[in-house]
This record gives sequence, structure tokens and C-alpha cells, in this order.
Amino acid sequence: MKKIVIEGNHLLSGTVHIGGAKNSVVALIPASILTKGKCVIENVPDISDVRILIDTLKYLGSKVTFKDEVLTIDNSNVEPKAISEEFASKIRASYYFMGSFLSRFNTVDISCPGGCVIGTRPIDIHLEAFSKMGVKIKEDDGHYVMNTKKLEGKNIFFNFPSVGATINVMLSAVLAKGKTKIINAATEPEITNVASFLNSMGAKVFGAGTSTIEITGVEELHDGYVKVIPDRIEAGTYLIIGSLLGRNFKVDDIIEEHLYALISKLEDAGVKLKVGKNSITVNKTKNLKAVNIKTGVYPGFVTDLGQPMSAFLTQCEGESLFEETIYENRLRHVPHLNNMGADIKAFDKKAIIRGKTNLVGRKVKATDLRAGAAMLIAGMVANGTTTIYNIEHLLRGYERLVDKLNNVGANIKLIDE
Repeated sequence: MKKIVIEGNHLLSGTVHIGGAKNSVVALIPASILTKGKCVIENVPDISDVRILIDTLKYLGSKVTFKDEVLTIDNSNVEPKAISEEFASKIRASYYFMGSFLSRFNTVDISCPGGCVIGTRPIDIHLEAFSKMGVKIKEDDGHYVMNTKKLEGKNIFFNFPSVGATINVMLSAVLAKGKTKIINAATEPEITNVASFLNSMGAKVFGAGTSTIEITGVEELHDGYVKVIPDRIEAGTYLIIGSLLGRNFKVDDIIEEHLYALISKLEDAGVKLKVGKNSITVNKTKNLKAVNIKTGVYPGFVTDLGQPMSAFLTQCEGESLFEETIYENRLRHVPHLNNMGADIKAFDKKAIIRGKTNLVGRKVKATDLRAGAAMLIAGMVANGTTTIYNIEHLLRGYERLVDKLNNVGANIKLIDE
């Protein structure tokens, strides 16, 4: 079991380079299944979720090389094998194999996807769309067997603009018969990144990044190429850290427009940000002001930065209201923050955070990926030493986290017991 030990209150100077987006690459890798050709994906972060998906591809018959952030995939010998719980339970994004397999092979046999326990996160939206496109679905205790003679393009309306369902329908529609229209589609940047990859393979996807996406099915796809967009969640996490501990602290390799919601809230709190070309420089800000945070779909305040932001709000003067609108279990980290000296009262999917509080180092847990980021931030601003357990969650989404922070002045140790 791994843990992180943090000595708090170290100022950070220098530059942190942002890697490829986790939420893009975990869809791009299963998307490669759609072609018998070769795919090249650049700017791939070396995180555990990527390694799990690579192992899954190899199990299915892919030839994969991963070196210097470049992932090369040859799927000419892939077979539609059953994806067991051994693979599927380790990562939520395993459900993208559903769309890819149905599109290329007309069948999929897969166990229920895993991932962080941040809420029920049902896949009913995905299944309803597949069913409308002609898929017969059998489910038995979290195990799915789906078959179709041929996927048929349909108009798909989402009651909620789900990122996962939007991508899964895109994957299933590219080789379907006819035209598919997704209405009330999610508009996150990662969806545009996936669409670019599909179109590089010869797909016909139009409107990605808007609420209406149209896909015209084609007979087959060929070799593909894509560069993973910068990870806006990683970038946002480091901007939050820099607002509390930075001294000319630069977050590089970003896309500013992907971070508008966070930038706005940090500025409302009094943080001074210097925005450059593909970078933002930030300094520690005294007398931070309380702000209210309500998560939402893009371009709103992204749910994945809600928990890290809750740690930031403990250092703001006054009372902040935090409200999560996507997942019901985003506040499981609150008792651990309170154990460190925070003053947070959580109820339903909301929390009242009173600050500024002086945090002290404690032994805490990362209850999920983004909760781990919140505890990391708290440990970095706390007096004394903080030990975070269950950090396997944290390593799923942040590439070379310890090295990146230590290189700019942090004092963090990764210990494997």
C-alpha cells in the first residue's frame, strides 16, 4: 500500500508542465478499437488508468508500444473477447469498449465498469441509446451482454448531457447505418478531442463541442492520429495550489478557455493571475475572500475541481457555500479536512465552509481521486506533517505528481509500504 507524506508550508517557485487529459485519453484508447489500422496518440500521460487500458488492449490482441508520451496501437488482430471484472472493475472508462465493440463487432460482453465511489453513476443513458440503435441487451448482476445485427443511426435525446454517454454514442455511431443525431449532447473539450481522433480515421462527426452532434456512418475506418489536449483538471489543481503557496509559480501547457470557470472564481476570491500564451503565473494571495461554488456541466465549474476547491475555501475569510450538482458522494473527504482543523458542515450535496482556518498535519485518507487532490492541497498548506493513505486513487489521475511538486519546492515523499 502506498502513502504520501507531506511537510507543509513550503512555497513553490518554478514551472509545472501539464500533461495530457486523463478524461480524454481514457476514451481515446478504447476508440482505437474501431479501426483495423494503426493509431498514434501523442501527449499521453503515464498514469495508472492508461496502464490499465493498455493491459486491456493487449488482452484483446492489440500490439501496443508506449514511449515518451506516445502511444502506438495496432488493432489488426483484435478479437471481441469478453472483458471480465478483472479489467472492467478497475476503471470507469471501461464502458467505452461498449460503443467501440458494438460499432466494429456488433457484440460486446463486459462486466460493470468500476472507478471511484463518488455516486451511483448509472449507465442507463448509454444503454437506452444503444437499445434505440438496435442493440439487444442482457444484464445479469452487473454483467452485460449486448448484440445487434447492425447498428442503425437514430436521433438520440439525452435528459442529461452526459459526457460518457455522448462519447459512447459517438463511438457506436461512426460505423452505424445512416445518420445519428445526439441532442442535448455534452460539450466538454474532451468530446471535441475524441471527435478529432475519429475524424482522423475517416469518421464523419460534426458539431462536437456543441449541444447537437451529427454522425454519418461510414463503412470502415483507417489509421488515426490525435494529440491529447492538456488536462484542465490537473492544471486547475496546480493553479489552486499556486494561489495558496506560489511565488512566481507558473502552470504551463494549458488551454485558458478550458479554465474560465475556475479562473473567474479564483479572481473573485482575490487571486492575481498573470495569463500568458498557454500558461498562467500565480502567487500566494493573502486575505483571500470567501466565494460560492456550484459545480455543473461545461462550461460551468467542473465537478472534478470541486473537491480541490473545497480545500482552497478553508483558507478564505468568511463563509463559502459549496454545492455539488453531479455526483452525490463528492463530500466524503470533508471529515478528513475537518480532522485537519477545517470548519465544514456538510449536508446532502452541499457544504458550508467557514474560514480562514489554520490546518494542521494529520493522518488522512484519499476516499477517491479528486478527494485525494483536496487532501494533498490541505496537507501542503497545513502546519506540520500530513500522511495521506489510499493514494492509489490520486495516482490514477495525476502524472508524476510527487516529482512535479518537489521540483518546484514542495517536500513530499511517496512511500510504498
